[in-house]
Amino acid sequence: MDLITTTAELSDLCDRLAKHRVITVDTEFLRETTYYPLLCVVQMASADEAAVIDALAEGIDLKPFFELMSNEEVLKVFHAARQDIEIVWHRAGIIPHPIFDTQVAAMALGYGDSIAYDQLVERVTGHRPDKTHRFTDWSRRPLTAEQMHYARADVTHLRDVFAALDADLKKRGRSEWVSEEMEVLTSPRTYDFHPERAWERLKTRVRKPKELAVLIEVAAWREQEAQSRDVPRGRILKDDAVGDIATHAPTSLEKLASLRSLPKGFDRSKWGADIVAAVQRGLARDLSKLPKIEKPRGNSNGAAIVELLKVLLRMTSERHAVASKVIATVDDLEQIAADDNADVGALHGWRRELFGEAALALKQGRLALAIERGRVVKVDRN
Repeated sequence: MDLITTTAELSDLCDRLAKHRVITVDTEFLRETTYYPLLCVVQMASADEAAVIDALAEGIDLKPFFELMSNEEVLKVFHAARQDIEIVWHRAGIIPHPIFDTQVAAMALGYGDSIAYDQLVERVTGHRPDKTHRFTDWSRRPLTAEQMHYARADVTHLRDVFAALDADLKKRGRSEWVSEEMEVLTSPRTYDFHPERAWERLKTRVRKPKELAVLIEVAAWREQEAQSRDVPRGRILKDDAVGDIATHAPTSLEKLASLRSLPKGFDRSKWGADIVAAVQRGLARDLSKLPKIEKPRGNSNGAAIVELLKVLLRMTSERHAVASKVIATVDDLEQIAADDNADVGALHGWRRELFGEAALALKQGRLALAIERGRVVKVDRN
C-alpha cells in the first residue's frame, strides 16, 4: 500500500483494521527540541496488510486513528509502548486500550530487562531487522522508500513476535502477569504530568520538609515553563540545578547567583526572578501538609539485608526465567528490608507468591542462603 496522506485513506484503513482482533502499532516521533513529542509517522498492521501514515501530511485528520486506539474490541500490540501511548494521550486525551506490550511480555518470559526491539525480533524470529533508520529525521519530507520499508517492517515483525510471546505466556500460565502490567501502563495517572507532581520524577534526595517544599514549587515552575514553551525541561533548568536550589533555598538574586550548578549570569536572566519567587512560595507552604519524606530505611544492618534480598531476587529471576525488574525494584527491596508490611508490588499478587514470601522468610530468619556445588541455594530453617 502507498503512503497514507489523506483523512479518507486513513478512515478506510482504520475501518479495515477494526475488523481484526489484533493489530500491531508503532510510531515515529521527534522530541529532542520539544516538551511534547512531535508525531511524524504511524505504522499499523493486521494479519492482512501493513500501512504507513504520514501524520504530518497537510490537512490530514488523525481522528480515525485515535478512535481505533480506543476501540475495546481490538487489541493493540506495541513494543515499549509508554512513549507511543503518551503521544496519543497528548494529542487526543485518550489512552489506547486494550494493549499488549511485547517488551513487558519479554521480561515476564526471561528475555532480560527492557530488551530492545531489534534484539527481540532476532531472538524470536531469527530475522535481523535493519537498524539504518533508527535515528533518522522522521519530520523531513518526502519520506524515502527505505524509510517506508523500515517503518512497515517494524509492525510486520511485531506480528510474529506477539504470536510467539502470547503463546509462550499462555503455555507458562503467565498471561495474567502481563495483564496486570498493562493496567498500570494504560492508567491516565502514568501520563498526567501535572506540574504539582513534577518533583516526583526527580531523583534528587531532599532530607528536610523545607527542602521538599521548595523542590515542589521549583519543579512545578519548571514544568509549567517547559509546557508553555514546548521545550525540554532541561532547556529551562537541569535536574541537578533544581535539587541545588531546593537544598540552598536562595531567597534573592544574589544568593541565586552563588549556586555553582547554574550557568553564569542565570540570575540576571528572565527566569532568575521567577525561581526566587518559586523558592519563596515553597518556604511559605504549610509544612504539615507536605508529602512525607521517606526516611532512611532499616537499621544498621539494612544495607546488608538489601544485598541478601538482591541475591534472592537474582536466584528467583534465573530459576523462573523472569526479568528481575518485573518482580521487584531496588526500592521494593529497601522497603521490604525496613517493613514486613511494605505496600510494594513485590508483596502483592503473583510477585508475592514468586518472591515476596521468600523475601520475608529470609529477612525473618526462616530461610537461609547457602552455597552448594558452586550455586547459591535456599535452605529452609523451620
